[in-house]
Amino acid sequence: MKFTLSWLKTHLDTQADAAAIAARLTDLGLEVEGIEDRAKALAPFTIGYVVEAKQHPNADRLRVCKVDTGSGIVQVVCGAPNARTGMKGVFAPPGSHIPGTDLDLKAGVIRGEASNGMLCSAREMGLGTEHDGIIELPEDAPIGESFARYRRLDDPVIEIKVTPDRADCLGLRGIARDLAASGLGRLKPFAPKHEPGTFESPLHWRIDPSAKTTCPYVAGRYFRGVKNGPSPQWLQDRLIAIGLRPISALVDITNFVTFDLGRPLHVFDADKVKGDPTMRAAKAGESVLALDGRTYALEAGMVVIADENGPEAIGGIMGGEHSGCSEATTNVFLEVALFDPIHVASNGRKLGILSDARYRFERGVDPESARWGVDVATTLILELCGGAASKVTAAGLIPEPEHCIHYRPHRVESLGGCEVSVEKQQQILEALGFTVALNGQARWEVTTPSWRADVEGEADLVEEVLRVNGFDAIAAVSMPRDGALPRVAVTPGQKRVQQAKRILATRGLEEAVTFSFMPGTVASLFAGGNALIPLANPISADLDVMRPSILGNLLQAAGRNQARGIADAALYEVGPTYANDTAKGQLTVAAGIRIGDAAPRHWSGKPRAVDAFDAKGDAMALLGALGAPVENLQATADAPAYFHPGRSASLRLGPNVLAQFGELHPKVTKALDLKGSAVAFEIFLDRVPMPRAKGTGRPLLDASPFQPVARDFAFVVSRDVSAEKLIKAAKGADKALITEVSVFDVFEGGSMGEGKKSIALAVTLQPREKTLTDAEIEGVSAKIVSAVNKATGGELRK
Repeated sequence: MKFTLSWLKTHLDTQADAAAIAARLTDLGLEVEGIEDRAKALAPFTIGYVVEAKQHPNADRLRVCKVDTGSGIVQVVCGAPNARTGMKGVFAPPGSHIPGTDLDLKAGVIRGEASNGMLCSAREMGLGTEHDGIIELPEDAPIGESFARYRRLDDPVIEIKVTPDRADCLGLRGIARDLAASGLGRLKPFAPKHEPGTFESPLHWRIDPSAKTTCPYVAGRYFRGVKNGPSPQWLQDRLIAIGLRPISALVDITNFVTFDLGRPLHVFDADKVKGDPTMRAAKAGESVLALDGRTYALEAGMVVIADENGPEAIGGIMGGEHSGCSEATTNVFLEVALFDPIHVASNGRKLGILSDARYRFERGVDPESARWGVDVATTLILELCGGAASKVTAAGLIPEPEHCIHYRPHRVESLGGCEVSVEKQQQILEALGFTVALNGQARWEVTTPSWRADVEGEADLVEEVLRVNGFDAIAAVSMPRDGALPRVAVTPGQKRVQQAKRILATRGLEEAVTFSFMPGTVASLFAGGNALIPLANPISADLDVMRPSILGNLLQAAGRNQARGIADAALYEVGPTYANDTAKGQLTVAAGIRIGDAAPRHWSGKPRAVDAFDAKGDAMALLGALGAPVENLQATADAPAYFHPGRSASLRLGPNVLAQFGELHPKVTKALDLKGSAVAFEIFLDRVPMPRAKGTGRPLLDASPFQPVARDFAFVVSRDVSAEKLIKAAKGADKALITEVSVFDVFEGGSMGEGKKSIALAVTLQPREKTLTDAEIEGVSAKIVSAVNKATGGELRK
């Protein structure tokens, strides 16, 4: 929104300069984006008098002029057809920057004649498009005077940013009202003169039932005998200052009222309108040639202004070329209408038109402006174009947007943190146009003005008081702090989710992000006997239940990849699963699958299919990275039914299952049409205990200087004894010396006997004080054999 300082002062009685006004506007929430000083660019230009203008001796279309600049007479070569002796124009000396052409003027010689300056046209000055001749000034224009000062072009242009809720400030009067309420001047009265009209209008406004909701009201007048010439200089200057091009008096009036009062208008050449103009919905296939020269295809339902010829304008957006006013227009029909903001915004986007009218209508114009807008337009048309006005013709009803708000003055302090006296609050609200009915000091009845549709409740009134009183008056108060350091924004549980993703990605798995729901047929494979949780309104018929396990979605993703020729897959996801519809039934799980071969094909050997140990490795690596006591975990053969019963396990810490892994059950892979080996793991992040707090420093390296000793043991145990049980027993035999125990061979059958198997352990002894003697080694070996025998009943294999 642009305006000049002098234009603002037609509504605001103030002595404040542009800088003070700009500072106050920003304080009021109308952010100033810039102040343009046009006088600075036009400073070199002065008023010159052409003492003599004679034909150039060497050019038919040039004249050699002697120009009195007020400080001397200079010679100028001019090509304008209207350059003549005795005229006054705008003189630019050498060294001037010509704003209209963006050129720097230099002294030179043109066809053998010296030229020490320039007589300028309106386009060269950046004041219009006229360039057929130079500017002609009145005879009383003072020679040598600054042209900018003479034409009052030293008026600063202020540009502000208007937020979408402040539609009232898309007219200059609304801006002046805010400034007056803040104490920066007095708002001048606004009392449009009502012209009763001297005859009945031959055209009447109509609203078709199809447009009653999109155009609730329209009014206007018929003017006859008008003369549509150029608008007066004051009007042209104001439009040019804000970047608009003056066209004609009638069109300039509509643009002026749009920016001056925030009231879009439109005028039709009445002689081109056939029948009564009607607000109606467009029909499919209709189009209109708009004032911008483009033809727009209309969708059925768009509100248009039509006559017997068809659509003449797009309601609230742009007029039509056919019925537009020109210099030959003598009879005019005025439109002052109200349009539904949402409808205008929707149509404008569909058609790709952003006009000044649409910009205001889609934000909401003052409904009362449909009444006084007719009077304002009538006064300007009669003053500038003459003619006679008819009586007002109107259709529809003006909506009543005003409403009463219960307001408690003490809420300014409780909501805004600033104490403002009740007297000042009342003064501010009334200055902004609100009607205040005092009902004691504790509760007021405040009626909103018609132009403030954005004010809907008590909090909005509090904001208005704070805004006008000044946000700087609100004391800066520090937020309370519980300690020297701020609280962490991310909880340890949230950090654990991100950590799990990084660890799994480093192990070669690719992250998948799937829905939290899945088909019921797939979910039943992983429900484990629990009831499924159906969705009341699923996004798709085949995504009808919450997922009891992430594995179902990952396996379906792997199946889609196999269908496209990608046989091997390694996927993971970290997210919620839903065992039931309670808060405790939702668990955060890190799940992963591996399908096909463990490594890509290679010439050096046959690829190995994935097995349960791959899934165990992934699970153990993640648990270790999360700080779980992996040495104390117990593996039990009670994994869920969707795992292979003999090739899977659960990892427990006491009674809690931290993870489960293994090969997937054949019925699951068959149901999901998967080919090849398939293993998976699930880690319940909520159950993994947080690691004990440690210092920030890393412990020193404590390496032993003595040679480690390796010994192998083979034990014959019952077939149902797990290797893990042997490992724990062996480790516990001498915790100070034994640093590592691993299984390197399992043998069944042969001489082992029925129900027996042989498990071979490799044990590493690491002395820290001295080299072990044979006797000491034998003693530790005996402890190992005894511990294993006691824990498992195993005998040393002979």
